[in-house]
Amino acid sequence: AVWITALAPYVVLIILLARGVTLPGAAEGIRYYLTPEWHKLNNSKVWIDAASQIFFSLGPGFGTLLALSSYNKFNNNCYRDALLTSSINCLTSFLAGFVIFSVLGYMAHVQHKSIEMVGLEGPGLVFIVYPEAIATMTGSVFWSIIFFLMLITLGLDSTFGGLEAMITALCDEYPKVLGRHREIFVAVLLFGIYICALPTTTYGGVYLVNMLNVYGPGLAILFVVFVEAAGVCWLYGTDNFARDIEKMIGHKPGIFWRMCWKYISPVFLLTIFIFSLLSHEQMLGTEYEYPEWSFKVGYALTASSIICIPLYIIYKFAVTPGSMVQRWKMIWKAEHSSDNSALTYCGGTE
Repeated sequence: AVWITALAPYVVLIILLARGVTLPGAAEGIRYYLTPEWHKLNNSKVWIDAASQIFFSLGPGFGTLLALSSYNKFNNNCYRDALLTSSINCLTSFLAGFVIFSVLGYMAHVQHKSIEMVGLEGPGLVFIVYPEAIATMTGSVFWSIIFFLMLITLGLDSTFGGLEAMITALCDEYPKVLGRHREIFVAVLLFGIYICALPTTTYGGVYLVNMLNVYGPGLAILFVVFVEAAGVCWLYGTDNFARDIEKMIGHKPGIFWRMCWKYISPVFLLTIFIFSLLSHEQMLGTEYEYPEWSFKVGYALTASSIICIPLYIIYKFAVTPGSMVQRWKMIWKAEHSSDNSALTYCGGTE
């Protein structure tokens, strides 16, 4: 099933691109897509949207990549896989841009408007603008069928990956309770997700989806990934992490990667997270004015994910033997030692 859901969207994208570039006004749309507007780099929302796009498309921080890579052999070339996966993800987004903007250029030509007036952000672009453009084409029924089949396969593929992260983690953590009854556990989990997703099918569902995108994983994932990067590169140590990779693939990552892990990525993630908190209302857009109480609910959603990290840190410190000073000394030794024995002690396993 994954081979179909993963490869079918590429076939449909190529078919839609071949149709889109033949439409009148498509060249104008593609020209608009490829023309940079450098002044927009001063807008923090552009950086936030770019970071969110990478997290939602590539999936770092959600546990999907970790869950799937846990099935690899120890000597699997993770360096090659990381470069390949990231490159395919970015090239796919680049290809999808041609598909979208060729049709947006066609819509602008038909409606005698500028492309800025035609396009919408987020779900509106996929579920309103693009289907409206398809409806005006010759053979609209065929184009509609393959377009929405592509959306279904994309949704299924994303669901497979997201659920696999949750299922793998819980079954590995509780092998006797959940691992032995995996099928029943998956069925109960899917039923619960189905019930929770029902409100998004109502008339106001699109606004609920938008709010969940911002306050659900949208804000929390930035903080989660920052903590992951800081924990690995600042506490465990970049050198220790590089030595672990060397044991797997036979050589250390270059200085560029180590500089990114230790300095650039954590600082960038923390900066984006702070700007996201300051501009959360702007991220919701101006199409609908959300009531004041919804912001409190949104912050509660964000906090429900973030609060687990400091709570678990407090729990680990509480169950680890030794004074507070001794624990911090062990963490410092772990960061500067050539093996992970000190860190293993901090985890309470030694």
